Amino acid sequence: MRHSNRHDPLGPCSGTEFACYGCAALEPSTGGEARRLTGLIHAAKRVRHRSNLMGSLNGRDMAVYTEVSDDALRAFLALYDIGEATSFKGIAEGVENSNYLLRTGSGQHILTLYEKRVKAEDLPFFIGLMEHLAQRGVTCPQPVRNRAGSTLGELAGRPATIVTFLDGIWIRRPNLRHCAEVGAALARMHLAGADFPLKRANALSLQGWPPLFRSAEARADEVAPQLREEIATELNFLQIHWPKNLPAGVIHADLFNDNVFFLGENLSGLIDFYFACNDALAYDLAICLSAWCFEPDNAFNVSKGRAMISAYGRLRPLSEAEIEALPLLARGAALRFMLTRLVDWLNVPPGAKVAPKNPLEYRDKLRFHQRVKSAADYGLMR
Repeated sequence: MRHSNRHDPLGPCSGTEFACYGCAALEPSTGGEARRLTGLIHAAKRVRHRSNLMGSLNGRDMAVYTEVSDDALRAFLALYDIGEATSFKGIAEGVENSNYLLRTGSGQHILTLYEKRVKAEDLPFFIGLMEHLAQRGVTCPQPVRNRAGSTLGELAGRPATIVTFLDGIWIRRPNLRHCAEVGAALARMHLAGADFPLKRANALSLQGWPPLFRSAEARADEVAPQLREEIATELNFLQIHWPKNLPAGVIHADLFNDNVFFLGENLSGLIDFYFACNDALAYDLAICLSAWCFEPDNAFNVSKGRAMISAYGRLRPLSEAEIEALPLLARGAALRFMLTRLVDWLNVPPGAKVAPKNPLEYRDKLRFHQRVKSAADYGLMR
């Protein structure tokens, strides 16, 4: 779930967006905020069978849902010790998968059906990582095991899992405190994932960008004049200059605004680990700088950048090599999201329910990163 690009079927809520996704709660929410969130959750409509595949390679704002019958749900829940369903509602927001808000006798959960776009062989990595991080204090979706001890089952012909639930909202217009909270949370996640034993290559890193470009190259100039040439030039530059041998580990790779939950100004959880992989840790920070620290007019807010980098560095100091590489990593991150958005923009099928996101937002961000002389331009203080 993502930043201000995310489609919200319930509409904006005073500068924030409601979210109801499975995460392990640090503590239950209380008072008026909890009542408001509960009301919004119950306003979500039960999903009907829809399969509006947008062909997105980055998975943003997918309208992909698989209907679950009452009998199938009842049989699936019989394998767990969480009680029978008392409420079952589709969540209109989704990334790669179909998500349902599930209430049983033991409380609220999220039921996720993994659609065909998610590779079955990647599921042990995603689910294992969430368990691993939660055990080390990172608040994130916690898979619920069935009586056989498995976190994965099958429902409606899809691999499926149940995860715990967190009240929270994602922030449409982050302030300095929000950016600092994200920086600290990202560092904690990187440290907690250091001993995670499974590996997954980043399919949307340097080697994955040329195929994306080739799929959109012929029509790129329909989006903006000279866009094809601009992308080709940047892609060639990064192929030559991309940093190597940086500190690496498990990264989230997609920590946009709507993948982070807040209660007030306190971060309450990270979600959507379905792009998580092994790559340079500083690349994850570069993604966050673009996702969190630009204003609506695509001007970079150096104060937000300083807050994020400083909070990250207090927990995991950046090496000299990472500091030097940060502008290049930010250029690569901007190109990655521009390319995936461009593919979406040019491949919207008739009747799609969710509009693709404008790739030119990330073209503008890329142009800023191209002008950056050093990490000091992001607010890094020595």
